[in-house]
Amino acid sequence: MHNIELTPQLLEEIEGFLAENNVPFEHDDVIDEDEEQEEHDKEPHHHNHHHHGRRRRRPDSAAIAAQAVAKASGSGDPVRMYLKEIGRVPLLAADEEVDLAKRIEQGALESERQTELVMSGAWDDLDPGERRRIRAAVHDGEQAGNDLTAANLRLVVSIAKRYTGRGVAMLDLIQEGNLGLMRAVQKFDYARGFKFSTYATWWIRQSITRAIADQSRTIRVPVHMVESMNRVIRSQRTLSQRLEREPTMAEIAQDVDMTPDRVEEILRIARQEAFSLDTPVGDEEDSSMADFIPDKGAAPVDVAARHMLAAAVSEVMKELNEREAEVVRLRFGIDDGQPRTLEEVGRAFGVTRERIRQIENKTLAKLRHPMRSDKLRGYLD
Repeated sequence: MHNIELTPQLLEEIEGFLAENNVPFEHDDVIDEDEEQEEHDKEPHHHNHHHHGRRRRRPDSAAIAAQAVAKASGSGDPVRMYLKEIGRVPLLAADEEVDLAKRIEQGALESERQTELVMSGAWDDLDPGERRRIRAAVHDGEQAGNDLTAANLRLVVSIAKRYTGRGVAMLDLIQEGNLGLMRAVQKFDYARGFKFSTYATWWIRQSITRAIADQSRTIRVPVHMVESMNRVIRSQRTLSQRLEREPTMAEIAQDVDMTPDRVEEILRIARQEAFSLDTPVGDEEDSSMADFIPDKGAAPVDVAARHMLAAAVSEVMKELNEREAEVVRLRFGIDDGQPRTLEEVGRAFGVTRERIRQIENKTLAKLRHPMRSDKLRGYLD
């Protein structure tokens, strides 16, 4: 299935094909669980009978994909062929689902046993007949998983239809839903008595909604935040209908068990939209949004110049004694950008402001000497 090249250009042909070929994917197709059950009930009961104890073979998902690719190479329409192939797979009756689930479970158990035997070095010592039996059980479990997957591919398409228009292409939604279906096949517990389609729907929806969360936004929002956004927005919509007015933050917060501040933050994030800096502005469209957004960061050349100046000042300061260098650093705020007054520096050294003035004048005179000032002159512009 994953080998089929499904291009968006072919998507528009899908609906026409469905109508022409009577493939069960129309708008009223199997979407809800009740409708799915109804379709199962319509299946001819003779499908459940086994002839001479032999299990009826069903086309698996890998076979469907292979046939679709082979036929599409001649028809040039892989989408059409894919839909036709999955449409011909009959739905499963409840007892067939249980039978497949049991085979999957047994295959998984034998696969674990095989791994343990191989890891322990006991596999080669096993009776050849037992090795064949284990391999056959593992293969049968894999085949059952393929059968269960193939019979529910249409369920994925039905669910994926509900999520169109949310920033992810229909074909991508189907692929993501198929991943959820495969996960459901692996985790399905037939002993609980649920229909497989009911259980698989949850996994398919989760896979699709997470894909939408990951792919539909320019800036990725974590899945847990998307789920919170959906809860808050759903609550806001429900309360609006019930109260016949816009609900307050406090009312929404109480409904979703969050603080009002948290609700406000989530709604603010939900309203944010990305836009291109190249978006034209004005009637002439000779300017873009980027032209009107100030750059709050310094230009790289300015940053480099400041670093070079700081290095040059540090080099010159090495030629002063410790007290002179400290007075200059404090008076001009070289280290922290906060210049100090003569009185502040005097208090730091425990001397009068006049004494600090004398030290400062003497130090500046030293720095003005051509041997030292030439190192800094290039930065005065």
